[in-house]
Amino acid sequence: MAPSSDHAADADADAAAAGAAPHAALPCVLDIEASGFGRGSYPIEIGFVLPDGTAYCSLIVPDRSWTHWDADAERMHGISRSLLERHGRRAAEVAAELNQRLHGRAVYCDNWAHDYAWLARLFESADSSPSFQLRHLRELLSENAAERFDDTREIVARNLQLRRHRASSDARVLQLSLAKLWQGGTAPANDAPPNGAAA
Repeated sequence: MAPSSDHAADADADAAAAGAAPHAALPCVLDIEASGFGRGSYPIEIGFVLPDGTAYCSLIVPDRSWTHWDADAERMHGISRSLLERHGRRAAEVAAELNQRLHGRAVYCDNWAHDYAWLARLFESADSSPSFQLRHLRELLSENAAERFDDTREIVARNLQLRRHRASSDARVLQLSLAKLWQGGTAPANDAPPNGAAA
């Protein structure tokens, strides 16, 4: 499956619908769908949204040694092993494209412990290392905003009325939820929006 890029105009419309801040202030956000949780689990789809709203998403064909599969997880994300075999891309190809597109950036996620492990498994399979830094989205939230984040995310997801559950769609919801909190006057934890680049 070729990576998908959402048009910037669509991203701007999403941002307006969610009451988002200007994209220059937004971080790059990444999300991963996996075969399940725990030992042996691995990434099956990776998506991210850049500060300007451009989105990327790709399915990953499992390595032969990646045998773990959780039927409950499949019911949640709707991605089957047969779909991955037909439309997924090799881990090395996906890792190389992530490094090209995200080089030098600080990339944020909301499930750091799992996402870090799944990303590490991808790059281990590709025999390479990420050229970007994965960080926890909560670093960008004040204590008050962190308490409101889950409720805000539910509101943003409903407003967007996403037709498909995809990693890039989840990343967009996270990014716009953060924007909605910032626009509401809840400053990030370090009192300044990130510039998207790793320190």
